[in-house]
Amino acid sequence: MSEHKTTPKGRSKRNKEFLEWMDALVLSILVLVLLFTFVVRPVRVDGSSMLPNFVDGERVLAWQLGYTPAHGDVVVVDAYTPHGKTLIKRVIGVAGDTIHIDFQNGIVYRNGEALDEPYTAEPTYLYESVDFPVTVPEGCLFVMGDNRNNSKDSRDTDIGFVDVRDVLGKVVFRLSPLNKIGVIS
Repeated sequence: MSEHKTTPKGRSKRNKEFLEWMDALVLSILVLVLLFTFVVRPVRVDGSSMLPNFVDGERVLAWQLGYTPAHGDVVVVDAYTPHGKTLIKRVIGVAGDTIHIDFQNGIVYRNGEALDEPYTAEPTYLYESVDFPVTVPEGCLFVMGDNRNNSKDSRDTDIGFVDVRDVLGKVVFRLSPLNKIGVIS
């Protein structure tokens, strides 16, 4: 009968391999934490305010590194806003833009020009609590959901203008559901 003896050299080799695996694991976790803290942020769509483009429960990635909001971008607004929930909305106006909404005809105007909005579920008929026209203050955005008549957005004084510092990033990638995974243009 043979006995299996572990030599100090064999133990040392296994310890070295274990430490190498642990180093790789710790480094991977650190890279992921930094990536999800400063570069991209996973977000769950909550509600129907962005229909038909984003559905309740979908998961998306928001790019935040060096991002500056622009007209038409879909952005994630931090939950630290007075509304108290993370919002996913489309940028309609940036600082200096004058926004007017003709609720009778459902048309949104930016700086006197009617917007072409093929991404909306329907025309904008729902008036909230903001009187138009409004001019977007410096450092702020005017945002709206794509499902205009079922969206709490900058038309409501509870949300109003969004401070650009509260924008977590631009939605750039859909993670789920699996049949819709891909880059968002």
